[in-house]
Amino acid sequence: MATRKKKEAETTEAEETTPKKAAKRPAAKKATAKKASAKKKTAAKGKGKGKAALATVEVDAGDAEAEEESTPRGKGPHYLVVVESPAKAKTIKKYLGTGYTVKASVGHIKDLPKSKMGVDVEHDFQPEYHVIKGKEKVLNELKKVAKNVDRVFLATDPDREGEAIAWHIKEELGHKDAQRVLFNEITKKAIQEAIAQPRQLNQDNYDSQQTRRILDRLVGYQISPLLWKKIRRGLSAGRVQSVAVRLICEREEAIKAFVPQEYWTLDALLEGPAGPPPFKAKLSKVDGKKVELKDRETTQGLVGELQGADFVVSKVDRKERRRNAPAPFITSKLQQEAANRLSFTAKKTMTLAQRLYEGVPLGEEGQTALITYMRTDSTRLSDDAVKQVREFISTKYGTESLPEEPVVYRSRKSAQDAHEAIRPVSLEYPPERVRPFFEQMGEEDMYRLYELIWNRFVACQMKPAVYDQTSADISAGRATFRASGSTLKFPGYLAVYGAGLTPEEEAEKEKAKAAGEDGAEDAVGELPVLNDGDKVRLQKLLDEQHFTQPPPRFSEATLVKELEEQGIGRPSTYAAILSTIQDKKYVEKLEGRFRPTDLGQMTNEMLVKHFPKEMDVAFTANLEEKLDQISEGGANWKAVLSDFYAPFKETLEKAEAEMRDVKREEIKTDIACEKCGNVMVIKFGKMGHFLACSNYPECKNTKDFKRDAEGKIVIVEEETTDEKCENCGKPMVIKRGRFGRFLACSGYPDCKTSKPISIGVNCPDCKQGYLTERRSGRGKIFFGCNRYPDCKFAAWDRPLAEACPQCQSPYLLQKFSKRDGAFVACPNKECGYRREIQQPGEVSAPSAA
Repeated sequence: MATRKKKEAETTEAEETTPKKAAKRPAAKKATAKKASAKKKTAAKGKGKGKAALATVEVDAGDAEAEEESTPRGKGPHYLVVVESPAKAKTIKKYLGTGYTVKASVGHIKDLPKSKMGVDVEHDFQPEYHVIKGKEKVLNELKKVAKNVDRVFLATDPDREGEAIAWHIKEELGHKDAQRVLFNEITKKAIQEAIAQPRQLNQDNYDSQQTRRILDRLVGYQISPLLWKKIRRGLSAGRVQSVAVRLICEREEAIKAFVPQEYWTLDALLEGPAGPPPFKAKLSKVDGKKVELKDRETTQGLVGELQGADFVVSKVDRKERRRNAPAPFITSKLQQEAANRLSFTAKKTMTLAQRLYEGVPLGEEGQTALITYMRTDSTRLSDDAVKQVREFISTKYGTESLPEEPVVYRSRKSAQDAHEAIRPVSLEYPPERVRPFFEQMGEEDMYRLYELIWNRFVACQMKPAVYDQTSADISAGRATFRASGSTLKFPGYLAVYGAGLTPEEEAEKEKAKAAGEDGAEDAVGELPVLNDGDKVRLQKLLDEQHFTQPPPRFSEATLVKELEEQGIGRPSTYAAILSTIQDKKYVEKLEGRFRPTDLGQMTNEMLVKHFPKEMDVAFTANLEEKLDQISEGGANWKAVLSDFYAPFKETLEKAEAEMRDVKREEIKTDIACEKCGNVMVIKFGKMGHFLACSNYPECKNTKDFKRDAEGKIVIVEEETTDEKCENCGKPMVIKRGRFGRFLACSGYPDCKTSKPISIGVNCPDCKQGYLTERRSGRGKIFFGCNRYPDCKFAAWDRPLAEACPQCQSPYLLQKFSKRDGAFVACPNKECGYRREIQQPGEVSAPSAA
């Protein structure tokens, strides 16, 4: 983990310093290609003088190249193309001829000030934009180049955010001929077509983005200070993020309020006329009606009744079932599938997709973009892309896998349809061809995401998978059992995309089960040959008790799906929303599922109570629709803000007066402090609610507590250990802090000795320390050396004090995946040792992967 973080830091640093390096050129020094060459020769003579000479070559050559790029020379017109990222600039540069200088703004160059709201609500919500701190050098470099060019092409991302960046760049450059260019993919053809057909900036798109920014500022900069005052410093509220937290809190409340209901299932293990193997049939009806077995007595009575009954096939139904290919990826579906199939967070998915869009180095071909723009809600595909993929399918999978006509998918009604679906930019780069380059970069996860996008795009234009499905109704007395079997007849798109269910298919399956529809259960494998009237032999009746389950907690995939269906935010914002609510400690992710923290529940309760309209899901979705109307020219942005702010201001003033002051709130209990005898009170702090002595600060006694089923306070006693404090000799106890559990002296506050808890594994790196369970800043558990920062060993999976039997690694890892469940594996990927965990404390025979 530490290595990965280091690589990400180096990559970020490299991207951030690229424009800075270009900005540090000496003004009086006019570098030329000859001078750069001369410097290289001079430095080359000093090869024997060590690394300093090599450094001189790199720095001088880089400055010369940058100076050469910033000052266009020669006959003919010169142009400046402004993009957002250095990686994108590098990819585009190779597609444009001489006379073009490509520069990166590195995102936004202007924004509302951080120190104040920056919106004049008294004068039509006039925003106050400032150049972002640290962007002065980037902007100065852009201005310097713009002075010497005939035209400026603003080629920022093709969305509303990119439109706003382009608008601000145009304002700051003040160039007389600055025009907007848009392209959905970074290919030579797309870029040259965009440059040949520039347009003016879109006022409506800019107004829509500006309205969103102002709305978020009005909510965040006026509710957040109230939360600081009433609950805790550092909290924040957001027009979208707070609604996302509300969804998670309401799901948690539904889980707590859920009362399990008992139910039973009854299956018959039967043998066909031809004998073994047996097959299973499920009870579906009694007396011709759907039956619900709610208790043991009813079930056992039916079992006794059926023991001597004849089981006869009453109806056999054979049919083909088609499973259609899923649509090409839009942003939200990419995030969901990457979470389900690759276990990626939304943030990781979008970060990797951004790099695939901007371009990655492919050997001699240089920086090459591999996918189209990754922020889109449209399933539309270009005619050229469809033509290419149909030719590819015909060649690789045969004409039998190719539909007669291209498959067209409908986008959602709310889709902006500004861009194509996410797809590979060219079929010249199949996954197997580019994989060596990803492996060379150490970017296996980026390759896996590219492969997923590639497979989905190819699959979407293939024929459906076809199954032969057989179902048989089997009568036994008053009861009817149903047996189902399914075999794959024609793989169709499954040959590319695999048989795993998509989020949409899983949702449809769950709905069918909830509705009790026939065929909702999985039908896998073949049934024996059965015909109407055949007698089958009962081997055994299998009755089993079950209890209904509460709704599941949200995973990243299901929360993104919920936000999309409810119309909350935009797919391009989901990754940021999910990161923010974790960073602010409103929710935590445990075993891949979101749970609200005590802080999150407290904040949500108060926001929903005092801002019921602003925190309403429907209200938030309605605002998104209004933002869409602004971008389409159907609504005035100032009117939208005015309609929102007038009632919001009244609500804010009321909340200021009526909201509970949790910071100063002390709820008395009937529990006496064992140290001084005073009453204990409930307070709210960084770790949530806790018990504290009312005689504070004279008595600093505190206790953790929980409530039993009746709501009564139960003190959670500190876990004691046999370990003695090295300073005072008193017993050490286990306490809980912001980064997880730790050992502390029971003599606190007189003795403040503390240290991490060992998991019983010596550090494999430094050989001096031991490994401890820790919690990252975002609340995720990991395992690191207690000698940090002297030793930076870290692992996300729990290390086990057991040597690998194959390669003698000093430790193994306890891992978990959705597909395989819990298993133990060697940390050395080249070794491949692995064994499954059948039950706690019981493992299967080892195997080498």
